[in-house]
Amino acid sequence: MNQEITLRINGQSKKTVPSGISFLEILNRFGNAKETLGISVDGVSKDLSDVLEEDAALTFLGFDTPEGREIYRHSSAHVMAQAVKELFPTAKVTIGPAIADGFYYDFDFERPFTPIDLQKIETRVKQIIKRNLPITQIALSKEEAIALFHERREPYKVELIEGLDDLEITAYAQGDFIDLCKGPHLASTGKIKAIKILSGAGAYWRGDEKNKMLQRVYGTSFSKREDLDAHLKNLEEIKKRDHRRLGKDLDLFSISDQVGSGLVLWHPKGAMVRKTIEDFWREAHLKGGYDLVFTPHIAKLDLWKQSGHLDFYQENMYSPMDVDNTPYEVKPMNCPFHVQIYKSRLRSYRELPFRWAELGTVYRYERSGALHGLMRVRGFTQDDAHLFCRPDQIESEILKVLDFTTYVMGAFGFKDYEIYLSTRPEKYVGELDRWEQATSALEGALKQKGLPYQVDPGEGVFYGPKIDMKIKDALGRSWQCTTIQVDFNLPERFGMSYRGEDGQAHQPIMIHRALLGSIERFFGILIEHYGGAFPLWLAPLHTMVIPITDKQKDYADSLNHQLKAAGVRSQVDDRSEKMGLKIREAQLQKIPYMLVVGEREAADRTVAIRDRSGKSNVVPLEVCLKQIKEEMITRQTN
Repeated sequence: MNQEITLRINGQSKKTVPSGISFLEILNRFGNAKETLGISVDGVSKDLSDVLEEDAALTFLGFDTPEGREIYRHSSAHVMAQAVKELFPTAKVTIGPAIADGFYYDFDFERPFTPIDLQKIETRVKQIIKRNLPITQIALSKEEAIALFHERREPYKVELIEGLDDLEITAYAQGDFIDLCKGPHLASTGKIKAIKILSGAGAYWRGDEKNKMLQRVYGTSFSKREDLDAHLKNLEEIKKRDHRRLGKDLDLFSISDQVGSGLVLWHPKGAMVRKTIEDFWREAHLKGGYDLVFTPHIAKLDLWKQSGHLDFYQENMYSPMDVDNTPYEVKPMNCPFHVQIYKSRLRSYRELPFRWAELGTVYRYERSGALHGLMRVRGFTQDDAHLFCRPDQIESEILKVLDFTTYVMGAFGFKDYEIYLSTRPEKYVGELDRWEQATSALEGALKQKGLPYQVDPGEGVFYGPKIDMKIKDALGRSWQCTTIQVDFNLPERFGMSYRGEDGQAHQPIMIHRALLGSIERFFGILIEHYGGAFPLWLAPLHTMVIPITDKQKDYADSLNHQLKAAGVRSQVDDRSEKMGLKIREAQLQKIPYMLVVGEREAADRTVAIRDRSGKSNVVPLEVCLKQIKEEMITRQTN
């Protein structure tokens, strides 16, 4: 007779069952077999086909849980791989993980998959789902696994197995398809209810440009058809808002192959938006108790050796240049320069804290395959700041930064955040007690503000723990922008000190802080958040004055002059074109207001205000000017 074991299910009820019971039987007794995709046992996800031998805390994993979605979508990736192998037998399978909102699988195939190929793959995927093939785990020794995938002519799987230390390897079979995998997986292919193959792309094996180019196929899957339809609709909206397309259509920026990949050229309209962002940024920092600094673009290589960047960040740095027989490096960071400003004279405890901010352009190497419009570039301007304070000031300074962040982000229209506390990584410098002190200060500030946060273990930078704040855009996507990092390392490396109240030398604390992240990336986020239709204060052009006939040109010019005198960015479209065309072109350029003036408006000193949505209203000239000026002035409280 089997021994009895005790289960705690979904953190609530306790149940007694015989040892050796399968999870599927547990689910049939106490759960919802239709909705459950897997089971978490003491925090570890398991297949429903597994058995339980001892007491455990169980959580039934549905699609509404991150673990459940991962099981569902990883199984979807396997089904897609099976479809590709059935349609294209010479394709070699590599890896196929679940990702945010979907999955992908990489294949070694002699050519890129065409749109017609993708349609065929989706059709075959649906056929495999309809077959409702059982998905079963196979346990193998390392030697058996290598032999199996050698026999199946899957060299990438053999390479992966050879790199594993595990004595026991697991694979999963569904019909004739077998894939190397730790699992867990769905019980059968028929559990997948709604799936879509999205696109194809190129990807290097193991992400290394020196390796072979593979063919990546992206897909997504949901437990309900209506959720998939909503997601696909959202993807279409994302395509419409793509900052690369809008950047070209609105003439905001470009990237030239002749200049170099990942290096942004700001066009006049984009430069105007950038100037507006930077003007607000500087104004806010000066009001917030910061001082502005400026630093060079290059420095001696020895500076980066002393800072530790050469040891911990070298793969993201460019090759040194020779200047007067001395190696120099273009800067990947601004922080060592701010340290040197601090060290330019003796500091007193009475002066601390110092808050120094800089819009500093830095250069970091990114692989060509990782470059993506404004979001991933090789040269960008970091909205950097470094705070130098006493140990007793750490938490209060972090509190100020948190308040400042919500103020600045709120001005740009971002109100929702995801906050992460990132702790000590595997590669780090400094003493453990310093790390604990820094982590405690960050966590204390978050708790004091009552901000919800998640701990992100091991994701701190090499010199200290950090707070990361992700903003959510109009489509619900999260973007990493703000980071707050406590650093005991650089002050120690550079021998920084201040004279304390006791007359002795003490080491200051350094806090690294970026709000927007980089101007380039933040601009890309703004383009997609607003779909190019920036709020009035950010728009490159506020108004377009459109005279109906040449007879109103003088009145249009006078109106335009008054707008400019009031600080409004305005132009006159006095081309000999039809009125409808001029209005349509202004709408396509997403200009906030079109000010139409005809014979009646000129006679009455009025203006017909037409906004981007097509709404119009005739008002006196003075009212028009007042309305636009007030909307610009109140931007930060919108």
